Amino acid sequence: MDASVTVMKIILSIDTVRFPLTGVGRYSYELARGLQQHSQVTELKLLGGLNFKATLPVAGASAGSHHVLKRVIQGNRLAVAAYQKLQPVFRALRLRSMGDHIYHSPNYFLPPFAGRKVATFHDLSVFRSPEYFDPTMVNYLRKGFEHTLKTADRLITDSEFIRQELAEFSGWPLSRIHTVPLAAAPDFRPRSAVEVAPNLARYNLAYQGYTLYVGTIEPRKNLMRLIDAYGTLPLTIRQRWPLVISGYAGWQSDAIHERMRRAESQGWLRYLGFVPADDLPALYAAARVFAFPSLYEGFGLPVLEAMSCGVPVVCSSSASLPEVAGNAALMCQPEDTAALGENLRVALEDEPWRVQATTDGLAHAAGFSWEQCVNRTVDVYRRLRND
Repeated sequence: MDASVTVMKIILSIDTVRFPLTGVGRYSYELARGLQQHSQVTELKLLGGLNFKATLPVAGASAGSHHVLKRVIQGNRLAVAAYQKLQPVFRALRLRSMGDHIYHSPNYFLPPFAGRKVATFHDLSVFRSPEYFDPTMVNYLRKGFEHTLKTADRLITDSEFIRQELAEFSGWPLSRIHTVPLAAAPDFRPRSAVEVAPNLARYNLAYQGYTLYVGTIEPRKNLMRLIDAYGTLPLTIRQRWPLVISGYAGWQSDAIHERMRRAESQGWLRYLGFVPADDLPALYAAARVFAFPSLYEGFGLPVLEAMSCGVPVVCSSSASLPEVAGNAALMCQPEDTAALGENLRVALEDEPWRVQATTDGLAHAAGFSWEQCVNRTVDVYRRLRND
């Protein structure tokens, strides 16, 4: 091994490993697990809040008292402003005298730090579509974005689409931005009806008896069009294969919840709320179709998770999704409700296409792995040390 990289000390922020475990939290968790076992990482420190953690935490299956308190604080503008101002200061004090480490932020925020720094950008949605976010948070995120661009040494993105977009948006050279794709966890795999029966019983669902959406309930996910498109299908199809939606309520979700309630009252939609991570692989594997018509994604991990389970996918052709779905999904422009409805009908009823989509999806998903993600991340660290 090159003597210049025999000592590689990493500090990894794990603030996003918490309830609800979103895509960024899953990325942070899998990255931390992989780095803990990597032969070229001689020291790994996990920083959560203002303290280093002795072990990697596991996100809870439900909102605990800490999460409830956090939501209350987020509703107080003065408390949010105080946290935003003081947290970087306290974190900088915690990190002083550790300049021989590489600091990696999996969610693009970088504290003041004397050593080398790398940050991961998952998407630029808050800058492209600020109307989908709390205005207080938009201002905070923009400041963090500007600080990171001024102080980072290297940047990582989940997809080539975001790499190109970030370079154009920020003026950073492509040579210092690296694409490191995500992956589905091993739990996302095909399963038999017998294997998933206990999970389905908890939600009163039937094997291959529903179309599934998993993701945050927010405008950016294009759920209103998904529900409208599903509503164009014959009632017999909707009743035989209802649309099942799982996800945590996000910003500006009231209208979406009202639309879901109307469809539920008509007997062809089920809203499960936030499903614990342990149940998700079974719910994916038991679905007849997975639908993900998002307006914008930095990666689109749910698409890969569904394909890994052998489930046919219908998704939009926006942003990074063509990279993630390859040629295995039925895609259309996210604004085209009629095309989305037709794609859903084909995915539900066209057996030859379903068989081919399952085969192609499994083969495509096999090209992604967390081991590969970790190795490519370590390669970025190595480049950083050799700069």
